[in-house]
Amino acid sequence: MSGQPSASPASPAPPTLDDTDRRIINALQGGFPLSDEPYHEVAATLNLPVEELLMRLESLLARKVLTRFGPMFQIERMGGAFVLAALAAPEADYDVVAQQVNAFAEVAHNYRREHALNMWFVLATETPEGIAETLARIEAATGLAVYAFPKEREFFVELKLAA
Repeated sequence: MSGQPSASPASPAPPTLDDTDRRIINALQGGFPLSDEPYHEVAATLNLPVEELLMRLESLLARKVLTRFGPMFQIERMGGAFVLAALAAPEADYDVVAQQVNAFAEVAHNYRREHALNMWFVLATETPEGIAETLARIEAATGLAVYAFPKEREFFVELKLAA
């Protein structure tokens, strides 16, 4: 270690959005139609050809303007379970451990944190018993203790951001 502060990489420029991209993002935050042809309905309300709507959604996802586009489910109502989990990954092995954890289909999100438990992730399983099984499999794969933080109370916060 040289004692010199490390230079942080330059942040990438924010993506460019035109008015149509902004209208799409604003329109798709809640109230997505439940029908045989929902994209046709959305395209009609935006006065766009459905092909353009789909192309723009793909572009927004590819450019990481949107990180996800899809439904949010309450997994417990369908018989499943989810839990927030964390582990302390050795810094030198962080990327390897992240790959090991992310290899599990049950891992929905994985985030680095500045904390003794520096890797936090969400597990979603088809049954409540699947949580303990998956935690044990992750511990076996990584050789690290995994801590589960089950939900104590649920809050619904509808967050809509203007594009």
